[in-house]
Amino acid sequence: MFVSNLASTTTLDGSALKIGIVQARFNDDITNALAAACIAELKAMGVSDDRITHVHVPGALEVPLALAALAQIEDPEPFSALIALGCIIRGETYHFELVANESGAGVTRVGMDYHVPIANAILTTEDIAQAVARQTDKGRDAARVAVEMALLLESLA
Repeated sequence: MFVSNLASTTTLDGSALKIGIVQARFNDDITNALAAACIAELKAMGVSDDRITHVHVPGALEVPLALAALAQIEDPEPFSALIALGCIIRGETYHFELVANESGAGVTRVGMDYHVPIANAILTTEDIAQAVARQTDKGRDAARVAVEMALLLESLA
């Protein structure tokens, strides 16, 4: 069985895909920048505005539940891929580890349970400077991962 590496051999074409984005509002300066970069990259790959659903939740812990809700939508068609956007910055308590671990596990679980690719762009950083340094690239990367994985699963079906 031959499986090609889509990203290295072709330009990613997302024009036929339906993409869902769940964005956490906590640390919204960062998550807004993530979303802007992500949506711009989706559009650059041909995903039109009417094929992008963008919802907001309070924080990273709420992202998996919203992803699961989107994953269940099949009318008129299911989502080709989903994207999780958020930003968790380490504080002085154990809360950072709890939120980072549980949100990450939840995102992965939704993808496996619903068999939908999910690009996880929930940043986990030590400080705001690290988050700012990653916000644009990680937003673009999330869009590319979502499209590449959607196309890969489509080619394997």
